Amino acid sequence: MHDQFDVTLEDADLLGEVELTTNLIIAASESDEHLSTDQIDRILGVCPPVPRREG
Repeated sequence: MHDQFDVTLEDADLLGEVELTTNLIIAASESDEHLSTDQIDRILGVCPPVPRREG
């Protein structure tokens, strides 16, 4: 008999967010100081914006 509540859910976006959050928690717990914005960006894989050239 099939159980209608027995479903497998996988949300790739959610799994990615959980991984990023976990990485931040681990880094924060291993640090004696607050993480800087640059450190957080590096952990999250955020690239700094490229300045636009005028002209």
